[in-house]
This record gives sequence, C-alpha cells and structure tokens, in this order.
Amino acid sequence: MSKQGEMGRITTSAIRDMKKRGEKIAMLTAYDYSMATIVDKAGVDIILVGDSLGMVILGYDSTLPVTMDDMLHHTKAVARAARHAMVIGDMPFMSYQASEKEALRNAGRFLKETDAQGVKLEGGSEVASIIKRITSAGIPVMAHLGLTPQSVHQFGGYKVQGRDAAVAARIIEDAKIVEEAGAFAVVLECVPAALARTITQSIAIPTIGIGAGVDCDGQVLVVNDMLGMYEKFTPKFVKKYVNLNHVMKDAIKAYVDEVRAGEFPNKEHFF
Repeated sequence: MSKQGEMGRITTSAIRDMKKRGEKIAMLTAYDYSMATIVDKAGVDIILVGDSLGMVILGYDSTLPVTMDDMLHHTKAVARAARHAMVIGDMPFMSYQASEKEALRNAGRFLKETDAQGVKLEGGSEVASIIKRITSAGIPVMAHLGLTPQSVHQFGGYKVQGRDAAVAARIIEDAKIVEEAGAFAVVLECVPAALARTITQSIAIPTIGIGAGVDCDGQVLVVNDMLGMYEKFTPKFVKKYVNLNHVMKDAIKAYVDEVRAGEFPNKEHFF
C-alpha cells in the first residue's frame, strides 16, 4: 500500500505529490461493495466507478446507455467499502454535455449522494468551461483524453487516437487546457506511448494511462478485465493477472454436480 494509504484517505493533493516524487499511481475500477473492499485493501490509490459498468455489469454493448441513476447506485456501494482509496464517479453520457448548470448539478450529486471524492468526464477544449465550473464549486475533476468511449460513434469505433500528427498536437493542447481548467489528473486512453510520454512531461498534473505506455504517471484497468472475469472482449492493453472466469465456472459446476448427486449439503453444512 502507498504511504498515502497508510495515513488515511488519499486526496487530490496526495495524487499530485505522487507525480512530483515520481511515485506511480495505481488505479482500478470497481462497481460493488465486495469488489471495492478487495481493491481498497489491496492498496489501490484510486477506485474509478467507471461507466464501463454498462458493459461488464449491465450487459450493454457500449457505455452510452448508462444513466446517472446507474452511476449513483454503484458509486454508493463502492464508497461504502473504500477506506483508503480515492473514489471517483464517472459522469455518464449526456450528464454534463447539455449545459454547465446541469453538469454542475450532476457532479455535485456524486459527492452529496454517494460520498465519492471526485468525478471524471471525457473531452478536452470542448468541456474546459464545464471543468472550470465544476472545480470552482469545490468538486475535483479527473479529465479523460484520447479514446473517449462516449464518443465511439464519432471516432468510428474503438481506435487508437493520436497517430496522426495533427490529432496528436490537438491532444497535447487539450491536456494543457484541461489542466488550466482545473482538472487534478487526466486519463490518457489508447494513445501512442511516445505521445503519452510527451503529454506527461508537458503538464504538472498526473497522467493515468490505459493502453498508453509505461511513461504515464499511473495506470488504470477495468478490474473485470485484469481478473479475467469478462470474456466478451479483451483489449490489447489488458494483462490478465488471473483467469477467474474459469475458476468461478469450475467452482459453480462442482456445486451443481454435488447438489444433483445429493453430496451437498452434508452434515457439516446444516443444523
């Protein structure tokens, strides 16, 4: 566990200080109390309640159908579990794009109703005024650049962003813009490693990479992916640290077999 975790709740200032010291930031998603308890006790610095729950928890094909009610429901559960990690709630599609007023109201709901410590939203210059409005109200914001899943249709699919020089230059500029707007950190998703390195060296706030190389200040993965629980699709950047899908299926099959054979429960399992 990081030094911050040993001293209590990790804060935005602690995250910024980790960059200054060259200490890597470990971030994972979680969507329920049980998983968040495990992730928190394992020493993760930031728990993101990602709108990726639309796919790995709710079974949608993208993050777009996820609602504020969905996000608040799951963020409440995660926040009840986390004792050391900072909890960040992901603002779902159309919860902040319509107006600054609506964005501020929805961001505030994460802190007021779920006990999260901040929010994440996607976009660069086009959401700079929204980031500024939310942070001016005292709500920490994590930005998200590169492949932004809520814009998947605009991108024409889940594709690496920033291979073209003009697009790379825009992402670099966007990183500086979201920093100036008040974001305390920025996720860089599916951008070339060299570009992520340049961005990391160009801004004072931490970069959290996902498919963006080792030179980012930290890394994030979807917990269901790295534990091998979600088999519908595995991105190239995911490392499976264990294949729980197989472990869980084997355990459940053993249970089914024992129930059908009358072997469970036995004397030690009933009153």
